[in-house]
Amino acid sequence: MDKSPEEQKVEKKIGQLQNHQKILLNRKRSEEHRARTHRLIGRGAILEAVFPAVVGMEGEEVKAFLIALSRLPGSVEAMEAAWKNKGEK
Repeated sequence: MDKSPEEQKVEKKIGQLQNHQKILLNRKRSEEHRARTHRLIGRGAILEAVFPAVVGMEGEEVKAFLIALSRLPGSVEAMEAAWKNKGEK
């Protein structure tokens, strides 16, 4: 059975809306990816500026270094203080 012109019009509109939804979702994912990339690059630059020795390290070595730093006395308190200060700004 053939579809009425009104049914065809509605189906076309549904298809257009679905395509628009896909475009919006792709745009959102792209923006989130760009923001994450920007954040990671910025934090990596800070890490290298504060600890120049990490420039020559491999990823696992940097991870081990940061884990070792996190286990130093006072590191948890320093992190909590920084987090608290962030919330007050």
